[in-house]
Amino acid sequence: MEYSPPPLFKQGPSALARLIFFVVLAIALLISDARYSTLEIVRGMLGAGLYPLQRAALVPRDIFMGAADLAVTSASLRSQNAKLTDKNLELSVKAGDAAQLAIENAHLRALLNLQSRATTDETPAEIQYDTRDPFTQKVVIGKGSQQNIQDGAPVVTEDGVIGQVTRVFPLQSEVTLLTDKDQAVPVQIARTGLRSVIYGTPKGDTLDLRFVPISADVQAGDELVTSGLDGIYPPGLPVAKVLRVDKQADTAFARVVCVPIAAVRGARQLLVLHYNVNVPPNPIEVEAAAAAKEAKENKGKKKAAPKAAAAAGASGASAPAAASAPAAPAPAPAKPAEAPPAKAAAPKAASGAAARPSKKAHAPKPASSGAAR
Repeated sequence: MEYSPPPLFKQGPSALARLIFFVVLAIALLISDARYSTLEIVRGMLGAGLYPLQRAALVPRDIFMGAADLAVTSASLRSQNAKLTDKNLELSVKAGDAAQLAIENAHLRALLNLQSRATTDETPAEIQYDTRDPFTQKVVIGKGSQQNIQDGAPVVTEDGVIGQVTRVFPLQSEVTLLTDKDQAVPVQIARTGLRSVIYGTPKGDTLDLRFVPISADVQAGDELVTSGLDGIYPPGLPVAKVLRVDKQADTAFARVVCVPIAAVRGARQLLVLHYNVNVPPNPIEVEAAAAAKEAKENKGKKKAAPKAAAAAGASGASAPAAASAPAAPAPAPAKPAEAPPAKAAAPKAASGAAARPSKKAHAPKPASSGAAR
C-alpha cells in the first residue's frame, strides 16, 4: 500500500528548487541594492508607510523619557542657576578690583611719565569649516577684511589663545591653530617670568617650549601666558601648561612638552583681537631702512652722472660748431664825413712812429773804459 500525499499538495516545484530560487533572488537583490541602490524607492515608501505605526509604538517610551528628562532638567537648571549666581558675584568683585587697579595704574603711569597701555578690541566670529590640507591645523572663520579683520590678529576663546589669523579674504579669514607645526607664540612662565617661544608639533596634539636652558626653573603644571613683547599678542593671555620636562646632560636646552589650555579643536565661537600697541619702531630696523634708502639714492646719483657727462659733451660739441659757422654780415655803418687829407695823414704818421720804436732808445749804452778801469 503506497502512502503518498494527495494530488493537491504535489502541485508546483519542489521545496529544494524553491529554496535555491529564493536564495539566488535574495543575493541578487542584495548585490543590486548595494551597488546600484535599486530598492531605495521601495525602502522609502515602506518607511513612510510604517512611520505612523512606529511612532504609535514609541509613545509609551517617549512619555517615560520625557518625564525623566523633565526631572533631570529641573535639577540641572537649579544647580546651574546657583553656580551662575556665585560666578556672577565673583566676577562683580573682580570687576570692582579691576576698575580700582586700572585707576591706580593710570595714576602711576602719569606719575612716572610712561606711555599708556595698548588698547584691545574684539570681533566675535564663528568657525565655518576646516581646510582641506590634512597636514596643517587651520580653520576658516566667517569674518574678513570687510569686518576689519587684520592679518596676524590673535584668535582667542574664553579659555585662552587658540591661533592666529594668517590669511584675510573679503568675507572670510584663515586661522592657523596653536598646534600647527609652523605656528610660534612668544610666551613666559607666569610663576617665574622666564620668557621663551612655544611651537606646535607635527602631530598637532602637544606644544614644544624651545630654547629653555637646563638650569631654568621649569616645573610640570606651570602656566604659560603671552609675554606681549612681540607687539602682536596682548600680554597675559593663557596659552598652555607644562606637561613634562626632560633634561639631558648632553644638550644645552631642556625639552619641555606642553598642552594647550583652550580647546583648540573643540571651539566653535571665538574672538578676533585687534591689538593696538604704542611702541616706537625698532632702531635697528629704522637704521636698516635708512641705509637702504641712502644706497638707493647713491645708486641713482651714479646712474645720473654719466647721463650728465654725456649731455655736457654734446653741448661742448655744439659750441665749436656754432663758432665755426660764418657770422652773419653786420649792417654797414653810415659813412662819416670826409676829413681834410692833411689832418688824416698826421694821425697815421703818429701811429706809425709809435708802432716803430726808436733804435736809439733801445740801443745799450757802451760802458766807458775809464769806469771799467
